[in-house]
Amino acid sequence: MKNSLLSFFKHESSTGILLMLMTLVAMIVANSPLKDLYAAFLNLPVKVMVGEVGIDKPLLLWVNDGLMAIFFFMVGLEIKREAVEGELRDIKKVSVPGLAAVGGMLIPALVYSVFNWGNEMAMKGWAIPSATDIAFALGILSLLGKRVPPALKLFLLTLAIIDDLGAIVVIALFYTSGLSIIALAVVGFSIALLWWMNKRGVTNNTAYILLGILLWIATLKSGVHATLAGVILGLFIPIKNNKASFEALEHSLHIPVNHVILPIFAFVNTGIDFSAITIKDFTDNITLGIAFGLIIGKQLGIFIFSWLAIKLKMGILPQGVDFKMLYGVALLGGVGFTMSLFIGSLAFECIGDTCINTVDERMGILIGSIISGVLGYLYLRFVSGFKKD
Repeated sequence: MKNSLLSFFKHESSTGILLMLMTLVAMIVANSPLKDLYAAFLNLPVKVMVGEVGIDKPLLLWVNDGLMAIFFFMVGLEIKREAVEGELRDIKKVSVPGLAAVGGMLIPALVYSVFNWGNEMAMKGWAIPSATDIAFALGILSLLGKRVPPALKLFLLTLAIIDDLGAIVVIALFYTSGLSIIALAVVGFSIALLWWMNKRGVTNNTAYILLGILLWIATLKSGVHATLAGVILGLFIPIKNNKASFEALEHSLHIPVNHVILPIFAFVNTGIDFSAITIKDFTDNITLGIAFGLIIGKQLGIFIFSWLAIKLKMGILPQGVDFKMLYGVALLGGVGFTMSLFIGSLAFECIGDTCINTVDERMGILIGSIISGVLGYLYLRFVSGFKKD
C-alpha cells in the first residue's frame, strides 16, 4: 500500500488527478447541506499581528495570496534553472515554443474580448483564458506514456513555462491597485538586497527565504499582487556554485506544492453552487468568452504561431515531433485551470459594493479546461503511435 501511494505521488499525472478530485469534492460540498459550512470556512478570518502591524484576511485570500506565493516561488526556480542550464538558454530551441506561448496568450484574449467588448467590468477578465496549467497539461500528456516522444513533453513544458512568465507580467501590469509608496520602497530595498546577496556569492538558501518573507509581506501591503514576490525570490536563488542546494530546494517543493497547495487552491476556488445556476449562466458572455478562448483561442494561437515560426525559419520542430503532434499540444494548451482560476480571482474581486458573478468565471474555466483536456488526450492518442524501442 505504501509503495503504491509513493508511486502515485511520483507519477506526473498525479497532480492533475488530485486537482480534479478536489474540484469534484468542492462541488459536492457546495451543493450539499454542508454548503454554509463551506462558505464559512472560506471566509474564516485569519489574523497575524506583530505589534501594530499585521495581516487580516479571510482564509480564501490566505490561500490565494499566501500558499500560491509558494507555488510561484517554485515557478521562479523552474524559470531560473531553464534559463541557466535548460531549454530557455538556447534561442533556437526556445523560439518556437516561445512564439507559441505568445500566440497562446494573444488569441484567447482576443476571443474573450470579442464576446465582452463594451462591458467594462467583464473586460477585466480578458487575461483569464490566456493561461495554461503546467501540471495539468503535462499530467494529461503523461497518461499517453510511450505513445508520445519525450521531445513533445519538453516542448509543452517550455511553452507552459514561458506562458507562466507571460502571466506573471500580466498580473504585475494589469492586476495591481491602491499602491503604497512606503511598502513599494520596502519591496525595492528587499529586491536590491537579494541582488546584492546573489552578486556577493551568498549561497545560504535560508537567508534568501527569510528575506523573501519580508518581500512577500511588503508586496502584499504595496498593492502589487503578493504572489509576484515568490517569482522574484525564485529568480534570485543562486544556482551557480550552489547547484546541489538549488536542486534540493526545488525538489523539496514539488510534493507540497503539487499535492497539497494546488489541491487546496482547487478546493477553495471551485465550489460552485449549481442551485443558483440557470441556462443563462452557460450562455453568458463571460462564460462563453473564457470557454471559447481556452478551447478555440488557445489551439489557434499556439498552432498558428508555431507554424509561422517554423515557416519563417525562426526555429525547428523538436526531433520526432510533427505538426499533427504539435496540434495536440495546442489543444492541451487550453487547459487553463489553476492559472486561469487564479487570474480570475484577481480580475473579479469585489471593488467596494460592486461585484461580478464569479460563477460565470469559474464555469467558463471548467468547461474550457475539461473540453480542451479531453480533446487533446483523445486526439494525441489517435494520431500518435510512438513506441520506445
